[in-house]
Amino acid sequence: MIKWIIILLIVAAAASLLGMPALAGAAATGARVLIGIVLVIFLLIVLGVFAVT
Repeated sequence: MIKWIIILLIVAAAASLLGMPALAGAAATGARVLIGIVLVIFLLIVLGVFAVT
């Protein structure tokens, strides 16, 4: 999952440098969505650990 976030951020940076704002925006949005999913999973794990203890 982290690998895909890094790939999307690299694609967004390359697209913005090459003057393709639509592709850069799409890649940045995809990276934000993946980061959000990772954070939600992390929070669920942390809250689950606190609920058990």
